[in-house]
Amino acid sequence: MDLQSLKQRFGIIGTSEALNRALEIAVKVAPTDLSVLVTGESGVGKEFFPQVIHAYSSRKHAQYIAVNCGAIPEGTIDSELFGHEKGAFTGATEARKGYFEVADGGTIFLDEVAELPHSTQVRLLRVLQTGEFMRVGSSKVLKTNVRVVAATNISLQAAITDGRFREDLYYRLNTVPIEVPPLRERRGDIYLLFRKFAADVALQYRMPSITLSDEARQMLESYYWRGNIRQLKNVAEQISAIEEARVITPQILSRYLPEQDGMKSVSVISTPRSRSSNDMGDERELLYKVLFDMKSDINDLKRMLAEALRKSPDVSYHQPANDYKALLPSSAIDKEYEEVEQYADSEDVTNEPLSRPAQTKADAQREQIIRALRNNNGRRRDAARELFMSERTLYRKMKELDITEF
Repeated sequence: MDLQSLKQRFGIIGTSEALNRALEIAVKVAPTDLSVLVTGESGVGKEFFPQVIHAYSSRKHAQYIAVNCGAIPEGTIDSELFGHEKGAFTGATEARKGYFEVADGGTIFLDEVAELPHSTQVRLLRVLQTGEFMRVGSSKVLKTNVRVVAATNISLQAAITDGRFREDLYYRLNTVPIEVPPLRERRGDIYLLFRKFAADVALQYRMPSITLSDEARQMLESYYWRGNIRQLKNVAEQISAIEEARVITPQILSRYLPEQDGMKSVSVISTPRSRSSNDMGDERELLYKVLFDMKSDINDLKRMLAEALRKSPDVSYHQPANDYKALLPSSAIDKEYEEVEQYADSEDVTNEPLSRPAQTKADAQREQIIRALRNNNGRRRDAARELFMSERTLYRKMKELDITEF
């Protein structure tokens, strides 16, 4: 199989060895009916792999259905997947086929499969084992012949340990694993992707395409990219639409690479997380985000106080305008916030924990979620996107942390 023609067919860009290996596995397993589990961080492009598997399988002329399990409310997901009978619940005015019935003979892609509730996991396990299911509100057993490809951005092993995912279902889904590498492990592909996204915007809106200076390209390739390809595309589109300059310098690029989404120093010194500790890593990154946001608030406070001191007729001013710390009295900065600033400024933030943390991990997560909800006027979908988590995960976190008002 020629990988280059496959990439052109599906619009996949990249030459990294890890990406090529993942594509090779997808092509080799496609002719079989084995279940496939695609793993990788949010935004790495996991959705391309079930499309490749379906296109190179004997089912390619049958139905292909992609289902985002995290976007369907828990109360209706069984009906969506397996269908329901008339009168099965309030609002069920007629019988309806579910995705497994509609896709008979084809392929179903279950994205964010870890978000499935336990009752639905039991139903899915039965389909994988016997090909049998029942519509909601019916006792009649139906048969289906569906190839299942699932994907998740969290560690299912950790979810099993926490009691959130069935171990027997995991082994049924994970017959053939495919691991999609994060963007920071594909340094050579970052500029190729950026150039493609910028060219797409230029073509769509009939404007000159942007280019990067050598220094800006180096900055782009050394950035952590916590949001992976999705974040990179967002940055390319923003710069193309907003900036008048067509040659992007590091000064311009830095405006679009927020520190709270992964300090550039972290991208250089951190090592890839173990795939079995993704949940812990997600919480650690969320804590970093809280700390960096707090640092930003401190800097804003310094600037405001410095400006007030500079304008006040009762205060003699002898310090440079940018020496905010010299302008501040020692009592103006809370001791705990000083600790946070020192932590965020450290060149080895991954190895030097705070000696006296100002907040517990739960407090930090609660504050960050509330901040995101306020930033998005209470819109949970937008807040979840800002926090790089699914909407269902956000609901669960809000329940765990007792967030009812914000």
